[in-house]
Amino acid sequence: MADRSTAPHPRNAWDTDYHAPALTESVIELLGNSTLVLDGTLGGGGHAAALLDAGVQRVLGLDRDPDALVSASARLSGAVAAGRFAAYQGNYAHLDRVADLTDLRFNGILLDLGISSHQIDDASRGFSFREGAPLDMRMGADAPRTAAALLNEADLLELTRVFREYADEPRAPRLAREIVRRRATHAFATSDDLVGAIRASFGPRTGPPEFARLFQAVRIGVNNEMEDLARALPGLRDRLAPRGILAVIAYHSGEDRQVKHAVRDWSEDCICPPRHPMCTCGGGRALGTVLTRRAITAEAGEIAVNPRARSAKLRAWQKAE
Repeated sequence: MADRSTAPHPRNAWDTDYHAPALTESVIELLGNSTLVLDGTLGGGGHAAALLDAGVQRVLGLDRDPDALVSASARLSGAVAAGRFAAYQGNYAHLDRVADLTDLRFNGILLDLGISSHQIDDASRGFSFREGAPLDMRMGADAPRTAAALLNEADLLELTRVFREYADEPRAPRLAREIVRRRATHAFATSDDLVGAIRASFGPRTGPPEFARLFQAVRIGVNNEMEDLARALPGLRDRLAPRGILAVIAYHSGEDRQVKHAVRDWSEDCICPPRHPMCTCGGGRALGTVLTRRAITAEAGEIAVNPRARSAKLRAWQKAE
């Protein structure tokens, strides 16, 4: 029998040109028995389609990007007609702002963080470092500023923080100073401007791996992704029905760390001494249970057909009765 970790992995049945969802089989295992699932990062609807095919009675999709809503709704038109799927524009960090979702409790909630293949491939969106791409990077119109605005307006401390915290870049102050120096005479407008600043800071041999990491940091800053995740996690936890499951796929170490620490904290009982008259540790009864002792990652076969899955880490948590 072939080793699953190295056996060829067929193209996922739920892949489309818009996006290839990662770790779909694991998502089905975790959420496939649910009655009502919220897909908080709908994208092209790949995970939603997989869950509907697995027998989930109803999936509601949410995305900041109107292109995602159009693509997923067209793809799942049969489920829309049957009342099994509906899509809404909004940010999973502000769920209560979507009127139709305000009072719902979900058996499962899925977040697939980061950006879709479609967003990367559409040069006009400015998510890539391909030559001449505009410095936009907004996931939706709710983003407060473009990448160009961040690079042209943020002060030295904020720029340093973006590259240090979101790209783990130890030379962040050097790059921040170079950006401030350059924008004094020429405003940042295209990917070429940021690539030039990176090469001037770190040397002419700097290449795609560094560009990808640093452009990602700018994107995270533009869309407030870290702050949104921190705000969203407790709110999504509270939107779960008893025994409901929260599953999060992260591609950035900082995002994965946030999820890991959150679900660990929610799963701890009070650790005060037995004779202590009242709880002072902030614990109390555990709110639920971690379902993934270690993050689930993609096998070699999946990575071969979907390289983006290489950095995917899936963690899941189940709410108590």
